[in-house]
Amino acid sequence: MKTDYEILFCPLGGSGEIGANMNLYGFGKCNHHKWIIVDCGITFAQESLPGIDVIIPDPDFIYQKKKDCIGIIITHGHEDHIGALVHIWPNIKTNIYATPFTGALINEKFKERKINIEEYLKIIPLNGNIDLDTVKINLISLTHSILEPNALFIKYNNKNIFHTGDWKCDLNPLIGDNINEKKLREIGDKGILAMICDSTNIFTDGRSGSEKDVNESMLSIFEKQKKRIIVTTFASNAARMQTVFQCASKVGRHVSLVGRSMHRIFNTAKSCGYFSDINSPIDPRDANKIPRDKIVYLCTGSQGEPRGAMNRICNQDHPDVEITSDDTVIFSSRIIPGNEKKLYAMHNLLVRRGINVVSEENAFIHVSGHPGREEMNEMYDWIRPEISVPVHGEHRHLKEHYDFAKHKKINQPVLIENGDVLKIFPGKAEVIDKVNSGKLLVDGNRLIDEESNSLRDRRNISFNGMMDISLIVSKNGDIDRSPLINLRGLPLDNVEMNEIKYEIEDKIFDICKSYSLNNKKQEISLIDNLRNSLKKIIQNRLSKKPFTNINIIRI
Repeated sequence: MKTDYEILFCPLGGSGEIGANMNLYGFGKCNHHKWIIVDCGITFAQESLPGIDVIIPDPDFIYQKKKDCIGIIITHGHEDHIGALVHIWPNIKTNIYATPFTGALINEKFKERKINIEEYLKIIPLNGNIDLDTVKINLISLTHSILEPNALFIKYNNKNIFHTGDWKCDLNPLIGDNINEKKLREIGDKGILAMICDSTNIFTDGRSGSEKDVNESMLSIFEKQKKRIIVTTFASNAARMQTVFQCASKVGRHVSLVGRSMHRIFNTAKSCGYFSDINSPIDPRDANKIPRDKIVYLCTGSQGEPRGAMNRICNQDHPDVEITSDDTVIFSSRIIPGNEKKLYAMHNLLVRRGINVVSEENAFIHVSGHPGREEMNEMYDWIRPEISVPVHGEHRHLKEHYDFAKHKKINQPVLIENGDVLKIFPGKAEVIDKVNSGKLLVDGNRLIDEESNSLRDRRNISFNGMMDISLIVSKNGDIDRSPLINLRGLPLDNVEMNEIKYEIEDKIFDICKSYSLNNKKQEISLIDNLRNSLKKIIQNRLSKKPFTNINIIRI
């Protein structure tokens, strides 16, 4: 039977990478779709992008469709799912739907930017419903490494889609509800056209593990310590936070939170009714007054972030927290690929100072928030989709998930990447278009593209150094005094620095003889000549091509 409507799916981020999750669903007649956005997250920059901390998906495609964008649905409050909202939402200004805890985190982000979104932020109860005219969405509470993670059961014209979000099957999550197997089976029984599913741990056999097991292991470690204990983990992991508080209480220790985000998550969770059964934390300024064997510091910076509390503590640069020999630091998180070098450097520094280091390498102190293969197998048995669309993973994860779905006898497993427009209905699932899916870099309070001149200049400076020349020219067109020569980031000692400055100065005077310095029409040509000639001096001496800036100052 022929139909005149379509269901489309298009990831702008998170498919072919870990992070920057942003997914679009289109519903309606061809070229007249209504769009919803599922998640709007960031990823973190590598060292190859100097001065850049955060990267977001390029929203250009959905900006073009903003009049037809009927809502943003947020599955949970991790930065790779909400971090880009403050950058993207002001250009779309549609309703944002989230559960209470996630909504509170989002609201705080916008408050920091002095943006009032009260009118647009719609708080949905756990397992609640969202009505977007012809599109109906049921939130399904799952388990993850943050409070209130949700899957989406999306219904449109008698077609059902299941979007898992980030999830795991934690049978003992400590905080929040267990995964509802009965409800998931009921959803599967209704018939699922397509399941869009997390791929993060597809290479991991067995199960991801339970927070209850981490709790027991952490208690055993706490019981053996005689001095200070410092635990660093992701602030968003409320279950881990509860584990630390519970274990500390059992061994007679107080907990002090260190790091802005740690305080923010704790206070937000508290305001949403969580942590009602744990003791209040101690201010870190007061914690120094407590004996070393009676305190646990819970810190941000588990990935060695330069501005994280743990990095400052490790380098003895924190105003409130001091650690000394025989104290113990517990890195209660997995090492994110790419962070190994800086984390191991931190471990080595601590060990050299006589501090005990506990990590996932030598103790059971962390479980993942994503499903292992056994949990994936269960989800497929419950949902039984006709179409499987792997997301939330690098290309190798997506391909392995694709093969897994084929092994599960799914009728149509589909392999896509950022920018692919997948037609889910009608007919066979297939990619019908490709849209822009690049990245924008958050540079201060601006968004720049990956080919930005400012970034190119910054890279050049970081590799080649900088040369800044100022010529002070009198009204008569004469060089009034010696040129101001500033060389930065070049491998020169003081003697060589003076030598090369004299050579540069001589070259400047020599070139300027061929130009009328009070003739502005010749200025561009003069600057180009100076830049090229002076750069060659540095290149011949040092094999460096410094970023070169020439200023002509007229007095």
